[in-house]
Amino acid sequence: MATTQQKDYYGALGIKKGATADEIRKAFRKLARKYHPDVNPNDKKAEEKFKEISEANDVLSDPKKRKVYDQLGFYSDNIDPAAAEAYARGGGFGAGGFGAGPYPGSSSQQGTGGGAGFDFGGFDFSDFAGGGGRQTGGSTGAGGFRDIFSSIFGAGAAGRGAGSMQHEPEPGTDLEYQVNIGFWDAIRGTVLRLNIAHLETCANCHGKGTIGTPQTCPQCHGSGQISQTSGRMKFNTPCPRCGGSGKVQTTCPVCHGDGAVEGTAPLEVRVKAGTRDGQRIRIANKGNAGLYGGPAGDLFIIIRIGEHPVFRREGDDIYVTIPVSAPEAALGAKIEVPTIDGRSQLRVPPGTQSGQKLRLREKGVPSATKEGVRGDEIVEVKIVVPEARDLKVRELWQEMQKLTPEDPRAELWAKV
Repeated sequence: MATTQQKDYYGALGIKKGATADEIRKAFRKLARKYHPDVNPNDKKAEEKFKEISEANDVLSDPKKRKVYDQLGFYSDNIDPAAAEAYARGGGFGAGGFGAGPYPGSSSQQGTGGGAGFDFGGFDFSDFAGGGGRQTGGSTGAGGFRDIFSSIFGAGAAGRGAGSMQHEPEPGTDLEYQVNIGFWDAIRGTVLRLNIAHLETCANCHGKGTIGTPQTCPQCHGSGQISQTSGRMKFNTPCPRCGGSGKVQTTCPVCHGDGAVEGTAPLEVRVKAGTRDGQRIRIANKGNAGLYGGPAGDLFIIIRIGEHPVFRREGDDIYVTIPVSAPEAALGAKIEVPTIDGRSQLRVPPGTQSGQKLRLREKGVPSATKEGVRGDEIVEVKIVVPEARDLKVRELWQEMQKLTPEDPRAELWAKV
Protein backbone atom coordinates (compact mmCIF):
# COMPACT_ATOMS: atom_id res chain seq x y z
CA MET A 1 0.00 0.00 0.00
CA ALA A 2 1.47 3.33 -1.03
CA THR A 3 2.37 5.81 1.69
CA THR A 4 0.74 9.25 1.61
CA GLN A 5 3.46 11.77 0.86
CA GLN A 6 3.95 14.13 3.79
CA LYS A 7 5.29 17.59 3.03
CA ASP A 8 6.71 20.19 5.36
CA TYR A 9 4.76 23.25 4.27
CA TYR A 10 6.05 25.37 7.15
CA GLY A 11 9.62 24.47 6.27
CA ALA A 12 8.99 25.27 2.60
CA LEU A 13 8.00 28.83 3.55
CA GLY A 14 10.66 29.11 6.27
CA ILE A 15 8.19 29.85 9.07
CA LYS A 16 7.24 28.34 12.42
CA LYS A 17 4.14 26.20 12.92
CA GLY A 18 2.46 28.91 14.98
CA ALA A 19 2.96 31.59 12.30
CA THR A 20 0.17 34.13 11.84
CA ALA A 21 -1.71 34.62 8.58
CA ASP A 22 0.23 37.85 7.99
CA GLU A 23 3.57 36.08 8.51
CA ILE A 24 2.54 33.34 6.06
CA ARG A 25 1.55 35.92 3.44
CA LYS A 26 4.80 37.90 3.83
CA ALA A 27 6.95 34.75 3.67
CA PHE A 28 5.23 33.56 0.50
CA ARG A 29 5.51 36.93 -1.22
CA LYS A 30 9.21 37.14 -0.43
CA LEU A 31 9.92 33.67 -1.83
CA ALA A 32 7.58 34.15 -4.80
CA ARG A 33 9.54 37.19 -5.92
CA LYS A 34 12.73 35.14 -5.72
CA TYR A 35 11.57 31.97 -7.47
CA HIS A 36 8.92 33.21 -9.92
CA PRO A 37 9.37 31.68 -13.41
CA ASP A 38 9.38 35.16 -14.98
CA VAL A 39 12.40 36.04 -12.86
CA ASN A 40 14.12 32.67 -13.50
CA PRO A 41 13.39 31.72 -17.13
CA ASN A 42 14.31 28.14 -18.09
CA ASP A 43 15.34 27.35 -14.50
CA LYS A 44 13.69 24.03 -13.61
CA LYS A 45 14.82 24.10 -9.98
CA ALA A 46 13.32 27.56 -9.47
CA GLU A 47 10.14 26.43 -11.18
CA GLU A 48 9.82 23.42 -8.86
CA LYS A 49 10.55 25.59 -5.84
CA PHE A 50 7.85 28.04 -6.93
CA LYS A 51 5.35 25.19 -7.24
CA GLU A 52 6.34 23.94 -3.78
CA ILE A 53 5.87 27.29 -2.04
CA SER A 54 2.64 27.93 -3.96
CA GLU A 55 1.24 24.62 -2.74
CA ALA A 56 2.33 25.40 0.82
CA ASN A 57 0.76 28.85 0.69
CA ASP A 58 -2.47 27.46 -0.75
CA VAL A 59 -2.88 25.15 2.24
CA LEU A 60 -1.55 27.33 5.07
CA SER A 61 -3.36 30.50 3.98
CA ASP A 62 -6.71 28.72 4.12
CA PRO A 63 -7.77 28.22 7.79
CA LYS A 64 -9.76 25.04 7.04
CA LYS A 65 -7.00 23.44 4.94
CA ARG A 66 -4.39 24.42 7.50
CA LYS A 67 -6.40 22.84 10.30
CA VAL A 68 -6.56 19.52 8.42
CA TYR A 69 -2.83 19.69 7.67
CA ASP A 70 -1.95 20.45 11.30
CA GLN A 71 -4.11 17.56 12.51
CA LEU A 72 -2.98 14.89 10.06
CA GLY A 73 0.43 16.06 8.88
CA PHE A 74 -0.71 16.11 5.26
CA TYR A 75 -3.55 17.60 3.21
CA SER A 76 -5.84 16.44 0.42
CA ASP A 77 -8.96 18.07 -1.01
CA ASN A 78 -10.66 14.71 -0.58
CA ILE A 79 -10.32 14.67 3.21
CA ASP A 80 -13.40 15.63 5.19
CA PRO A 81 -12.33 18.30 7.79
CA ALA A 82 -14.76 16.84 10.34
CA ALA A 83 -13.21 13.41 9.92
CA ALA A 84 -9.73 14.84 10.33
CA GLU A 85 -10.78 16.59 13.53
CA ALA A 86 -12.32 13.41 14.86
CA TYR A 87 -9.11 11.54 14.05
CA ALA A 88 -7.00 14.08 15.92
CA ARG A 89 -9.39 14.11 18.89
CA GLY A 90 -9.52 10.32 19.11
CA GLY A 91 -5.78 9.87 18.82
CA GLY A 92 -6.03 7.69 15.72
CA PHE A 93 -8.50 5.82 13.61
CA GLY A 94 -8.22 2.67 15.75
CA ALA A 95 -9.44 4.66 18.76
CA GLY A 96 -12.83 5.15 17.15
CA GLY A 97 -12.23 8.82 16.44
CA PHE A 98 -14.44 8.69 13.34
CA GLY A 99 -17.40 7.10 15.07
CA ALA A 100 -18.77 6.14 11.65
CA GLY A 101 -18.10 2.43 11.50
CA PRO A 102 -17.57 -0.68 13.64
CA TYR A 103 -14.39 -1.46 15.47
CA PRO A 104 -12.13 -4.31 14.31
CA GLY A 105 -13.85 -7.62 14.70
CA SER A 106 -17.42 -6.28 14.87
CA SER A 107 -20.07 -6.78 12.23
CA SER A 108 -20.52 -4.51 9.20
CA GLN A 109 -23.01 -1.65 9.36
CA GLN A 110 -24.27 1.00 6.97
CA GLY A 111 -23.00 4.54 7.45
CA THR A 112 -25.49 7.39 7.24
CA GLY A 113 -25.36 10.95 5.98
CA GLY A 114 -21.85 12.03 5.10
CA GLY A 115 -20.11 9.35 7.20
CA ALA A 116 -18.58 6.06 6.14
CA GLY A 117 -19.28 2.61 7.58
CA PHE A 118 -16.43 0.07 7.77
CA ASP A 119 -16.29 -3.68 7.95
CA PHE A 120 -12.89 -4.77 9.31
CA GLY A 121 -13.84 -8.46 9.55
CA GLY A 122 -10.96 -10.71 8.55
CA PHE A 123 -8.58 -7.76 8.11
CA ASP A 124 -5.00 -8.29 9.30
CA PHE A 125 -4.04 -5.40 11.59
CA SER A 126 -0.58 -6.74 12.43
CA ASP A 127 0.99 -4.34 9.94
CA PHE A 128 -0.31 -1.40 11.96
CA ALA A 129 0.18 -2.67 15.52
CA GLY A 130 1.86 -0.33 17.96
CA GLY A 131 4.71 -2.46 19.28
CA GLY A 132 6.48 -5.43 17.72
CA GLY A 133 4.16 -5.46 14.72
CA ARG A 134 5.38 -5.71 11.12
CA GLN A 135 5.98 -2.55 9.12
CA THR A 136 5.80 -2.76 5.36
CA GLY A 137 6.88 -0.32 2.72
CA GLY A 138 8.68 1.79 5.32
CA SER A 139 5.38 3.21 6.66
CA THR A 140 4.51 3.52 10.34
CA GLY A 141 1.25 2.36 11.86
CA ALA A 142 -0.26 5.86 11.88
CA GLY A 143 0.96 6.50 8.34
CA GLY A 144 -0.64 3.28 7.12
CA PHE A 145 -3.97 4.24 8.58
CA ARG A 146 -3.69 7.67 7.03
CA ASP A 147 -3.16 6.12 3.63
CA ILE A 148 -6.26 3.96 4.00
CA PHE A 149 -8.56 6.65 5.32
CA SER A 150 -7.26 9.25 2.90
CA SER A 151 -8.48 7.07 0.05
CA ILE A 152 -11.74 6.23 1.88
CA PHE A 153 -12.69 9.82 2.48
CA GLY A 154 -11.58 10.70 -1.02
CA ALA A 155 -14.66 8.82 -2.18
CA GLY A 156 -16.98 10.17 0.53
CA ALA A 157 -16.03 13.83 0.52
CA ALA A 158 -16.47 14.10 -3.23
CA GLY A 159 -20.19 13.34 -2.95
CA ARG A 160 -21.51 16.35 -4.83
CA GLY A 161 -21.96 14.81 -8.25
CA ALA A 162 -23.96 16.03 -11.25
CA GLY A 163 -27.62 16.32 -10.32
CA SER A 164 -26.89 16.14 -6.59
CA MET A 165 -29.53 17.88 -4.47
CA GLN A 166 -27.11 18.76 -1.66
CA HIS A 167 -25.57 22.03 -2.84
CA GLU A 168 -24.68 24.40 -0.05
CA PRO A 169 -25.67 28.04 -0.74
CA GLU A 170 -22.63 30.10 -1.75
CA PRO A 171 -22.59 33.90 -1.45
CA GLY A 172 -21.86 35.84 -4.63
CA THR A 173 -18.55 37.64 -5.09
CA ASP A 174 -18.15 41.42 -4.96
CA LEU A 175 -17.55 43.43 -8.12
CA GLU A 176 -15.47 46.57 -8.66
CA TYR A 177 -15.97 49.02 -11.54
CA GLN A 178 -13.82 52.08 -12.19
CA VAL A 179 -15.68 55.03 -13.66
CA ASN A 180 -14.15 58.25 -15.03
CA ILE A 181 -16.13 61.46 -14.51
CA GLY A 182 -15.42 65.12 -15.25
CA PHE A 183 -14.00 67.70 -12.84
CA TRP A 184 -17.28 69.60 -12.58
CA ASP A 185 -19.40 66.44 -12.25
CA ALA A 186 -17.46 65.48 -9.13
CA ILE A 187 -17.90 68.95 -7.59
CA ARG A 188 -21.57 69.43 -8.42
CA GLY A 189 -22.69 65.81 -8.35
CA THR A 190 -24.17 63.73 -11.15
CA VAL A 191 -26.05 60.54 -11.96
CA LEU A 192 -24.21 57.76 -13.81
CA ARG A 193 -26.11 55.39 -16.07
CA LEU A 194 -24.15 52.17 -16.35
CA ASN A 195 -24.54 48.69 -17.78
CA ILE A 196 -22.97 46.27 -15.30
CA ALA A 197 -21.74 42.87 -16.50
CA HIS A 198 -22.20 40.34 -13.72
CA LEU A 199 -23.43 36.89 -12.81
CA GLU A 200 -27.19 36.85 -12.34
CA THR A 201 -29.54 34.19 -11.00
CA CYS A 202 -30.47 31.67 -13.68
CA ALA A 203 -34.10 32.29 -14.69
CA ASN A 204 -34.52 28.72 -15.93
CA CYS A 205 -33.85 27.02 -12.58
CA HIS A 206 -34.25 30.05 -10.27
CA GLY A 207 -30.73 29.59 -8.95
CA LYS A 208 -31.12 25.96 -7.85
CA GLY A 209 -28.90 24.49 -10.59
CA THR A 210 -31.38 21.69 -11.22
CA ILE A 211 -34.80 21.34 -12.85
CA GLY A 212 -37.65 18.86 -12.67
CA THR A 213 -38.78 16.67 -9.79
CA PRO A 214 -36.35 14.60 -7.70
CA GLN A 215 -35.74 11.05 -8.91
CA THR A 216 -34.26 7.99 -7.20
CA CYS A 217 -30.51 7.92 -7.71
CA PRO A 218 -29.66 5.21 -10.26
CA GLN A 219 -26.23 4.56 -8.74
CA CYS A 220 -27.15 3.89 -5.10
CA HIS A 221 -30.82 3.07 -5.79
CA GLY A 222 -31.96 5.59 -3.21
CA SER A 223 -29.86 4.39 -0.26
CA GLY A 224 -27.40 7.30 -0.44
CA GLN A 225 -24.50 4.87 0.12
CA ILE A 226 -22.27 2.72 -2.05
CA SER A 227 -20.01 -0.14 -0.94
CA GLN A 228 -16.34 -0.34 -1.86
CA THR A 229 -13.54 -2.74 -0.94
CA SER A 230 -9.83 -2.25 -0.48
CA GLY A 231 -8.00 -5.51 0.00
CA ARG A 232 -9.79 -7.26 2.89
CA MET A 233 -11.51 -4.12 4.11
CA LYS A 234 -15.03 -3.16 3.03
CA PHE A 235 -16.47 0.27 3.61
CA ASN A 236 -19.56 2.32 2.74
CA THR A 237 -19.29 5.88 1.47
CA PRO A 238 -21.78 8.57 0.43
CA CYS A 239 -22.87 8.10 -3.17
CA PRO A 240 -20.88 10.45 -5.43
CA ARG A 241 -23.83 10.76 -7.80
CA CYS A 242 -26.41 12.10 -5.33
CA GLY A 243 -24.14 13.29 -2.53
CA GLY A 244 -25.70 10.87 -0.06
CA SER A 245 -29.28 12.12 -0.47
CA GLY A 246 -30.54 9.15 -2.51
CA LYS A 247 -32.22 11.57 -4.91
CA VAL A 248 -31.03 13.28 -8.11
CA GLN A 249 -32.41 15.97 -10.36
CA THR A 250 -31.68 16.96 -13.93
CA THR A 251 -28.87 19.53 -14.22
CA CYS A 252 -30.11 22.84 -15.60
CA PRO A 253 -29.04 23.06 -19.28
CA VAL A 254 -28.85 26.87 -19.16
CA CYS A 255 -26.49 27.43 -16.21
CA HIS A 256 -25.03 23.89 -16.30
CA GLY A 257 -25.77 23.42 -12.62
CA ASP A 258 -24.18 26.63 -11.33
CA GLY A 259 -27.45 28.45 -10.63
CA ALA A 260 -26.10 31.65 -12.22
CA VAL A 261 -25.38 32.91 -15.74
CA GLU A 262 -23.52 35.86 -17.23
CA GLY A 263 -25.63 38.92 -17.96
CA THR A 264 -25.76 42.71 -17.89
CA ALA A 265 -28.02 45.00 -15.91
CA PRO A 266 -28.70 48.76 -16.25
CA LEU A 267 -27.93 50.71 -13.12
CA GLU A 268 -28.18 54.33 -12.04
CA VAL A 269 -25.54 55.50 -9.58
CA ARG A 270 -25.84 58.84 -7.80
CA VAL A 271 -22.52 60.62 -7.34
CA LYS A 272 -22.73 63.12 -4.48
CA ALA A 273 -21.47 66.67 -4.85
CA GLY A 274 -17.92 66.85 -3.55
CA THR A 275 -17.02 63.23 -4.30
CA ARG A 276 -13.25 62.77 -4.19
CA ASP A 277 -10.92 61.01 -6.59
CA GLY A 278 -10.59 57.32 -5.70
CA GLN A 279 -13.75 57.31 -3.59
CA ARG A 280 -15.63 53.98 -3.50
CA ILE A 281 -19.41 53.89 -3.72
CA ARG A 282 -20.89 50.67 -2.33
CA ILE A 283 -24.15 49.35 -3.75
CA ALA A 284 -25.39 46.39 -1.73
CA ASN A 285 -26.49 43.16 -3.45
CA LYS A 286 -25.58 44.39 -6.95
CA GLY A 287 -22.49 42.19 -7.36
CA ASN A 288 -22.44 38.64 -8.68
CA ALA A 289 -25.44 36.50 -7.83
CA GLY A 290 -24.98 33.84 -5.18
CA LEU A 291 -24.95 30.18 -6.16
CA TYR A 292 -27.67 27.72 -5.13
CA GLY A 293 -29.70 30.39 -3.37
CA GLY A 294 -26.81 32.21 -1.68
CA PRO A 295 -26.95 36.02 -1.25
CA ALA A 296 -25.58 38.30 -3.97
CA GLY A 297 -22.31 40.15 -3.52
CA ASP A 298 -21.88 43.93 -3.46
CA LEU A 299 -20.91 46.33 -6.24
CA PHE A 300 -18.21 48.94 -5.64
CA ILE A 301 -17.94 51.91 -8.01
CA ILE A 302 -14.47 53.53 -7.88
CA ILE A 303 -14.56 57.17 -8.99
CA ARG A 304 -11.72 58.67 -11.05
CA ILE A 305 -11.92 62.45 -11.62
CA GLY A 306 -10.57 64.33 -14.62
CA GLU A 307 -8.28 67.38 -14.38
CA HIS A 308 -9.04 71.08 -14.99
CA PRO A 309 -6.76 73.52 -16.86
CA VAL A 310 -6.97 76.18 -14.11
CA PHE A 311 -8.06 74.56 -10.86
CA ARG A 312 -6.23 71.80 -8.99
CA ARG A 313 -8.07 69.86 -6.31
CA GLU A 314 -6.62 68.33 -3.14
CA GLY A 315 -9.29 66.82 -0.96
CA ASP A 316 -11.90 69.53 -0.55
CA ASP A 317 -9.46 72.41 -1.19
CA ILE A 318 -9.02 74.11 -4.57
CA TYR A 319 -5.60 75.43 -5.66
CA VAL A 320 -5.11 78.10 -8.32
CA THR A 321 -2.08 80.13 -9.44
CA ILE A 322 -2.79 83.84 -10.12
CA PRO A 323 -0.45 86.29 -11.99
CA VAL A 324 0.13 89.53 -10.04
CA SER A 325 2.01 92.56 -11.39
CA ALA A 326 5.06 93.89 -9.59
CA PRO A 327 3.34 97.15 -8.54
CA GLU A 328 0.32 95.22 -7.21
CA ALA A 329 2.59 92.97 -5.18
CA ALA A 330 4.68 95.88 -3.90
CA LEU A 331 1.87 98.30 -3.08
CA GLY A 332 -0.96 95.87 -2.37
CA ALA A 333 -4.19 95.59 -4.32
CA LYS A 334 -7.64 94.07 -4.60
CA ILE A 335 -7.90 91.69 -7.53
CA GLU A 336 -10.48 89.34 -8.96
CA VAL A 337 -9.69 85.62 -8.92
CA PRO A 338 -11.64 82.66 -10.33
CA THR A 339 -13.34 80.23 -7.95
CA ILE A 340 -15.59 77.23 -8.57
CA ASP A 341 -18.52 79.57 -7.80
CA GLY A 342 -17.39 82.34 -10.19
CA ARG A 343 -15.33 85.51 -9.63
CA SER A 344 -14.31 86.57 -6.14
CA GLN A 345 -12.36 89.49 -4.63
CA LEU A 346 -8.95 88.82 -3.11
CA ARG A 347 -6.83 91.32 -1.16
CA VAL A 348 -3.13 91.17 -2.00
CA PRO A 349 -1.16 92.58 0.98
CA PRO A 350 1.67 95.09 0.29
CA GLY A 351 5.04 93.40 -0.12
CA THR A 352 3.58 90.09 -1.30
CA GLN A 353 6.28 87.76 -2.66
CA SER A 354 6.10 85.38 -5.61
CA GLY A 355 5.01 81.91 -4.49
CA GLN A 356 3.18 83.25 -1.45
CA LYS A 357 -0.16 81.51 -0.77
CA LEU A 358 -3.30 83.44 0.15
CA ARG A 359 -6.46 81.76 1.43
CA LEU A 360 -10.08 82.30 0.47
CA ARG A 361 -12.06 80.56 3.19
CA GLU A 362 -14.98 78.27 2.26
CA LYS A 363 -14.45 78.81 -1.46
CA GLY A 364 -13.45 75.21 -2.01
CA VAL A 365 -15.49 72.03 -2.63
CA PRO A 366 -18.55 71.12 -0.54
CA SER A 367 -17.81 68.00 1.51
CA ALA A 368 -19.55 64.82 0.35
CA THR A 369 -19.46 63.35 3.87
CA LYS A 370 -19.96 66.36 6.20
CA GLU A 371 -23.12 68.39 5.68
CA GLY A 372 -22.53 72.15 5.47
CA VAL A 373 -18.73 71.90 5.39
CA ARG A 374 -16.62 73.34 2.53
CA GLY A 375 -12.95 73.43 1.76
CA ASP A 376 -10.91 76.58 1.04
CA GLU A 377 -9.38 78.02 -2.11
CA ILE A 378 -5.62 78.46 -1.92
CA VAL A 379 -4.32 81.19 -4.24
CA GLU A 380 -0.63 81.05 -5.11
CA VAL A 381 0.83 84.39 -6.24
CA LYS A 382 3.02 84.51 -9.33
CA ILE A 383 4.61 87.96 -9.76
CA VAL A 384 4.87 89.04 -13.40
CA VAL A 385 7.58 91.60 -14.20
CA PRO A 386 6.94 93.62 -17.40
CA GLU A 387 9.67 94.14 -19.98
CA ALA A 388 11.30 97.60 -20.25
CA ARG A 389 10.19 98.12 -23.85
CA ASP A 390 10.89 101.87 -24.15
CA LEU A 391 13.32 104.37 -22.71
CA LYS A 392 10.81 105.97 -20.35
CA VAL A 393 9.93 102.67 -18.68
CA ARG A 394 13.60 101.79 -18.40
CA GLU A 395 14.38 105.11 -16.72
CA LEU A 396 11.56 104.54 -14.21
CA TRP A 397 12.89 101.10 -13.31
CA GLN A 398 16.39 102.54 -12.87
CA GLU A 399 15.03 105.30 -10.65
CA MET A 400 13.14 102.76 -8.52
CA GLN A 401 16.31 100.68 -8.20
CA LYS A 402 18.13 103.72 -6.81
CA LEU A 403 15.37 104.30 -4.27
CA THR A 404 15.48 100.66 -3.10
CA PRO A 405 19.21 99.76 -3.09
CA GLU A 406 18.77 96.73 -0.80
CA ASP A 407 20.41 93.55 -2.06
CA PRO A 408 17.64 90.86 -2.25
CA ARG A 409 20.34 88.16 -1.98
CA ALA A 410 21.97 89.50 1.18
CA GLU A 411 20.13 87.03 3.44
CA LEU A 412 21.18 84.16 1.17
CA TRP A 413 24.85 85.06 1.31
CA ALA A 414 24.69 85.44 5.08
CA LYS A 415 23.80 81.74 5.35
CA VAL A 416 26.54 80.44 3.01
